[in-house]
Amino acid sequence: MERLRISAVSYSNTIPFVYGIERSGFLDNYSLELDVPSVCAQKLIEDKVDIGLIPVAMIPKIITPFIISDYCIGSNGAVNSVLLVSDKPLEMIKKIYLDFESRTSVQLVRVLAKHYWKIDVEWKALDKEESINFSELEAVVIIGDKCFDLVNNFKYVYDLSYEWQKFSSLPFVFACWVANKKIPENVKKQFYEALKFGVENIDRAIENISSKINLYNYLTKNISYTFDKPKRQAMDLFLKYL
Repeated sequence: MERLRISAVSYSNTIPFVYGIERSGFLDNYSLELDVPSVCAQKLIEDKVDIGLIPVAMIPKIITPFIISDYCIGSNGAVNSVLLVSDKPLEMIKKIYLDFESRTSVQLVRVLAKHYWKIDVEWKALDKEESINFSELEAVVIIGDKCFDLVNNFKYVYDLSYEWQKFSSLPFVFACWVANKKIPENVKKQFYEALKFGVENIDRAIENISSKINLYNYLTKNISYTFDKPKRQAMDLFLKYL
């Protein structure tokens, strides 16, 4: 096929994937773009890329989606980078602001609010163009690396993956590798081997990266990359709620 166009998420949790794609040697004829999750999905919808690491909530928006890998961005319990933060306890929250970078996380908090927490709140989407002072918001869903900077600024912190596990007794899947067309089997195999290389070499992937957190613990303890049967069950259940 022509050059394989790939969009991956630009957060720390994709460091192993990016390392594998760029450094494994399994892929040669490709281009790689790093985007926030919502942009990954939009590029796939608009056929600007062939493969995207997209939020699972956006999979139904793809006309012909093909999940092409047994790797994902998932978590078994607390993930530490998908949070609802507030200075009020859940039962006192009246308005929740939603991170514009996400699709799955903002749907997950809605599912939890309705079916688990049993709270009725007003939802407010944040505009990506506005200057956001998170400390002034009553409650806000935040995702990605900014969680590590903001988590200590709030009295109440609810890890959405942990809350989902308490609710469903299942892990959670935030993003999958999805194609918008059939990918040749040999290319899929090369892509899989590249991802596998990255996941199996996390220590090498992060050795030259400075971080405010213990990246190795985060990527090996909080993030779970294998798209196994329990995660597939969790994704199916989540999409049914949507």
